[in-house]
Amino acid sequence: MKKILLLIAGLAAGPNLNAAAAPATNGAAPGEWTMDFDAARALAAEQGRPILLNFTGSDWCGWCRLMERQVFSQDAWRQYAQKNLVLVWIDFPKDKSLVPDAFVERNAELMRQFDVGGFPTYFLLDSDGATRLGQTGAERDATPQSFIAALENIRLTSDKSIAALKAGMTEEQKAELDAARDARDLATRKLQDWVAAKPEQTDENDAVYASMRDEIERAEAAFLQLLKAAAQPAAPAPGAAPAAP
Repeated sequence: MKKILLLIAGLAAGPNLNAAAAPATNGAAPGEWTMDFDAARALAAEQGRPILLNFTGSDWCGWCRLMERQVFSQDAWRQYAQKNLVLVWIDFPKDKSLVPDAFVERNAELMRQFDVGGFPTYFLLDSDGATRLGQTGAERDATPQSFIAALENIRLTSDKSIAALKAGMTEEQKAELDAARDARDLATRKLQDWVAAKPEQTDENDAVYASMRDEIERAEAAFLQLLKAAAQPAAPAPGAAPAAP
């Protein structure tokens, strides 16, 4: 139960020894952090790339620093981002000189628009710069690989991706996928409703929370398994001639 109440709590902030270069304040480049959301949207539309919004408190948020140290400063992340993403840095630092005046009100408006409740929060947007594909957050044991996997799962489970995958499915496969998604959504709503009721913190309720989390994870895994299977290229039929080079 305590975990429910501490979801947005920060780690103790310490020196950020592995900080990357400061985000750009004008223009955007693939895989490089920028504060210029307008330039990022133009680049995303031009290149057909999704946008990753990073709501952060760069000079005080311990979880943000952890993600910078364990994920964003690593070569594996930089290589992935360079090939796949447009990155937008939306900062709320204690040192106000870190964000140009031109972006302060815009950042506050984006925080309200996306209903950000804690830092860091990451939103993945489609290449139109408006459609939300999903969101994620920090994890204590985060690595470039685990964070990339989380982003890829967001892309795979987006309405746009599901619609494209369904185009190649049989009616039976579509029904199975819809049932798996409904099961995931039902498990998620059950937990949300239970938390909203503000249950008393007891060992019994801790066990209930853990059980509900397990149910969500199982349902999510089953849903993802179906999507990943649908996303795999179809195997050639036995005896079929190989495709021409």
